[in-house]
Amino acid sequence: MRKIYLEEGQSFDASMLERSGAFNADALKAATDIVATVREEGDQALRDYSEKFDHVTIDEFEVTPEEFEEAMELVDEDFVRAIEYAADNITAFHEREVQQSWFTTRADGAITGQKVTPLERVGIYVPGGRAQYPSTVLMNAIPASVAGVDEIIMCTPPSKDGKVNPYTLVAAQTAGVDRVFKVGGAQAIAAMAYGTESIPKVNKVTGPGNAYVAAAKKLVNGDVGIDMIAGPSEVCVLSDETAIPEFIAIDLMAQAEHDPRATCYFVTTEEGLVDEVEDVLPDLLEQSERREITEQSLEHGLIVVCKTLTQAFDTVNVIAPEHLEISMSDPFELLGYVRNAGAIFLGSWTPEAIGDYVAGPNHTLPTGGTAAFSSPLSVEDFVKKSSVLSFPYDALEADADAVETLAAREGLWAHGRSVDLRCQFMNYVMEAMEDEDEDEDDCGCGHDHGDEDAE
Repeated sequence: MRKIYLEEGQSFDASMLERSGAFNADALKAATDIVATVREEGDQALRDYSEKFDHVTIDEFEVTPEEFEEAMELVDEDFVRAIEYAADNITAFHEREVQQSWFTTRADGAITGQKVTPLERVGIYVPGGRAQYPSTVLMNAIPASVAGVDEIIMCTPPSKDGKVNPYTLVAAQTAGVDRVFKVGGAQAIAAMAYGTESIPKVNKVTGPGNAYVAAAKKLVNGDVGIDMIAGPSEVCVLSDETAIPEFIAIDLMAQAEHDPRATCYFVTTEEGLVDEVEDVLPDLLEQSERREITEQSLEHGLIVVCKTLTQAFDTVNVIAPEHLEISMSDPFELLGYVRNAGAIFLGSWTPEAIGDYVAGPNHTLPTGGTAAFSSPLSVEDFVKKSSVLSFPYDALEADADAVETLAAREGLWAHGRSVDLRCQFMNYVMEAMEDEDEDEDDCGCGHDHGDEDAE
């Protein structure tokens, strides 16, 4: 891992990160061609790309009920218990995020508010390749289900035998996914965004993926909604002298083993702790089943040694990591210093892995520094909001002068006139009603009907 030693008063700069983007020019070019071809050729393009990239011939893309039943028979009971336990916690957490429609009434009778409506159909992408991610199924499908989405479809790459990993399928059943399709890569994103003969068009696409998936999501954004453009995964461990070196080392490795492009950051005020962490890494790497990937990732990791705690937190906020572990004494007291992080793990007994799987908060998080302006995936990503307005005449009249003034300054004549016409119309109606009342009071007979009625 690279090391930076900050001097007293020196600020950590974003240029020191040497970050790579979510995708490169080659990935964007390839994804552009794939998206255009799928949009034009539909299922035939999907079959061609399955043979080219996945080396498998797919006749029917949708997973059948028989395949779901087979998957349930293939997985072990421990997995089923674990996935159901995780699903319960994730559901309970996301139910707290549900927002209701609301309305408020002004003193003059004007009603304004917001109508919250679930999306009709969403598509979630679950990557395959180096590893299978049933936890990703839960994290994307459960908030959509809690939000009230009508239909949840899922795309995931097929294995060499043309089937979907059974653990992924069981997770899909547990999470409430309605339909699963054996399509991966940028072509899956295009299929969900524009629809094909087999795969229905969705309103929004969510889920992580490789550089080609990220590029495809960028390309379809605007034609459909997307959650975020996810880059390589990241962890930042912030530690003081109370931290346990083995915990820091294994947590860095837990992130590094995802992908060679994953990035690990270690920020501390204790120079000696750096040596201790580096001392325990070799033994842990020796035990790793994904040693090569882990070592490749750690090679471009970064250690930042700071002089002060303030300098350390300033560094963390510049990094704006996807995952931030604060392995320090009294971490809750320090939480207020964190401005930019996707998920924050407080204390030595809260490793990132607990959040990846079972704690409840979503593990689909902003990467590449985007935690400076974006948030984890949530129920809110699966609803849309409509403003609601209802004005009685008195409220319109009260606002008329302000509307006409602003419209005039913007040069939008019809805007102001649309209010003025309504006011003139109401004035005409009111005058006509007054004239009608006067005619009824004076019928020309010389008698005061009001007095007669009174008698």
